[in-house]
Amino acid sequence: MATFLGINLFGLFGQLLVGLINGSFYALLSLGLAIIFGLLKIINFAQGAIYMLGAFGAYLGLQYLGIGYWAALIVVPLVVGLLGILMERFLIRPIANEDHLYSLLLTFGVALVLQGLFTHMFGSSGLSYAIPDALKGGTKLPFMYLPSYRAWIIIASLTVCFATWWMIEKTKLGAYLRAGTENAALMQAFGINVPLMVTLTFGFGVALAGFAGVMAAPVYSVSPDMGSSILIVVFAIVVIGGMGSIGGAIITGLGMGIVEGLTKYFYPEASNTVIFLVMVIVLLIKPAGLFGKEA
Repeated sequence: MATFLGINLFGLFGQLLVGLINGSFYALLSLGLAIIFGLLKIINFAQGAIYMLGAFGAYLGLQYLGIGYWAALIVVPLVVGLLGILMERFLIRPIANEDHLYSLLLTFGVALVLQGLFTHMFGSSGLSYAIPDALKGGTKLPFMYLPSYRAWIIIASLTVCFATWWMIEKTKLGAYLRAGTENAALMQAFGINVPLMVTLTFGFGVALAGFAGVMAAPVYSVSPDMGSSILIVVFAIVVIGGMGSIGGAIITGLGMGIVEGLTKYFYPEASNTVIFLVMVIVLLIKPAGLFGKEA
């Protein structure tokens, strides 16, 4: 057993890997929330339920339509994104000019309906989804065994997160998105269809949750409550990073996953609360969050 200063390196790196995997999902879900709130000022409490929809979409697609994992990574986020577009158009847009609390309550209601519906249809026990053949097995590293699928989760999450950040922060499309949410009347005067842009942005934000759900299906049990269990943690991460900060959501999501993993090794009793403790400390020191802008 490899040890250093009394620390079991196999156990430590194993928990770091678990933290990185959790952090990858935190980053994707936090990024979707940050996009929706930062650009649209909508508090989407249904993000966890949509993550659950992504996992169920992969499971049901395989069971009834023969859609494999790789196809599901593309098809399911598109379908979930379309549902998000319909949700924004017919549920959220009518209350767009109301207080943020209205969108929070509405999306919270949508989440409860979805969770209740899937619990009624499939029960509360988890369903299994097989790891794709191409990603079975793993690599033996000096201090740990790295399963191929876990490595894929980290790589895919980082790629999608960075590509999304680059699109929003560094491209003309991202400039249109930011300008359209800050001064919609001016952008419409230049011929930009701002309502369509808002709808597509919301659809993209929830599609990220659908993508995360597909990737989570082979790792976690596919169950109706898988979204509710992660949602509160993700909201805490968004607050730590700064509400609406795209880069902050990504960095904080990954960072909090690692902090959670380290806590599970050194002090397991606090692993479920450490992220909320960090949130309290950050809010006391910097209320706008680590990467947020002061009002």
